[in-house]
Amino acid sequence: MRIRRTTHEPRIELIPLIDVMMFLLSFFIYSQALAVRISVVPMELRKFQSAQAPKPAPAATISIALDGKLYYNRIPCELVEISGRVAESKSEDPKTVVYIAVADGQGSVDRAPVMQSIWDKLRGCGLQVNFVGKPIDTDEKKPTPPTTIKP
Repeated sequence: MRIRRTTHEPRIELIPLIDVMMFLLSFFIYSQALAVRISVVPMELRKFQSAQAPKPAPAATISIALDGKLYYNRIPCELVEISGRVAESKSEDPKTVVYIAVADGQGSVDRAPVMQSIWDKLRGCGLQVNFVGKPIDTDEKKPTPPTTIKP
């Protein structure tokens, strides 16, 4: 008696191959998400006998309040005293940076002339003078330039 065998053509099943590929893909995605970044690895720094504590950069702040009053490092002062106080700060540390900050909001006094007077007094002081303000929002519409009417 002879057994009949049918020969089947060999074929590659794609479903198990797709399952394995999805497993590998998900494994690598999750392992990347859970990986600890090198910047957050805790490490103990060595202590040195010659070490010194870092000094913050010297700074002086001139603030203009909503009512036009001036403050030098949170101490009330007058416009004529500003250059003297900045000179004192410069004599203590020549690397002092001066910041001019204007209070945000609608004030009862026009503060632009006060700010210009301060800038004029500090122009020759020999120190770096910076204005402090809020960053511009990128979502906010940019002001359109004024149009000129030609006759």
